[in-house]
Amino acid sequence: MDPTGRVTVPYTGRPEDLKAVDALPMGEADLICRRGVWLLQVAVILPHPAVHEPIGGFLGVDQGVANLAVTSDRAVLPGPALPGPIGGNGHARTLRERRHRQRQRLQKKGTAAARRVLRRLSGREHRMMTDLNHQISKFVVREAERTGRGVALEDLQGIRGRVRAHRFQRRTLHGWAFAQQIAFTRYKAARAGIAFLLVDPAYTSQACPDCGHISRANRPARGRFVCARCGLAGHADHIAARNIATRGIAGWAAINQPHATGLPLARRDRESKPPAPASGS
Repeated sequence: MDPTGRVTVPYTGRPEDLKAVDALPMGEADLICRRGVWLLQVAVILPHPAVHEPIGGFLGVDQGVANLAVTSDRAVLPGPALPGPIGGNGHARTLRERRHRQRQRLQKKGTAAARRVLRRLSGREHRMMTDLNHQISKFVVREAERTGRGVALEDLQGIRGRVRAHRFQRRTLHGWAFAQQIAFTRYKAARAGIAFLLVDPAYTSQACPDCGHISRANRPARGRFVCARCGLAGHADHIAARNIATRGIAGWAAINQPHATGLPLARRDRESKPPAPASGS
């Protein structure tokens, strides 16, 4: 300890984290104490590679309550494709329901011992969902990178106010981390140089990806899609993911269409912005 009271202590971490702190420009750093363990949170500035042209199209991802994510390649996530103890969406829902009932019992009991258990259990479900969303986003971005595609998800801003969920699904809907999964996928795609788009979610589960027919009659059951015009049938979430992938291709073409200036729309918008004022002006 120096005369000012400042203490110098060593820190450790995963090799990749230590390498990032040593090699990359650093931003803010916070020293926090979490359950008696001191942690140093350091923000580093990651390089932003150029976005690759999605020559293979887009990988569409449908998010929902029954299934956290279904891709246009028919992968249901979480599932066998992901590591870890969570076997599938049904397993995740069962764990969440069990912990919800456990919290209710402890809150009803109200004793000091019950409050200690609640503190110990606090954040466990949030950590589980965060880990699942990290695994899902990592799988999606790696699959897009492997096949030379971009990633397209639905723009679900305000979904909780738009969707009329069954009363047994309302708590699940309001607790499902849609925005977190989108955010994780967005920044992982940016780090890998993968094109990322949010598309209009309207009628993705009622539109036929083959003939384009849109009707509520195309959904005879929650998880079933049967086109009333051409007869295409399949799982409703997979059909929605196919529509999202198609809208991703159309959206990418729209924002990169050439203009009279000879620049794509997205680049033209960037270059038309006035320069930022110099520091100290």
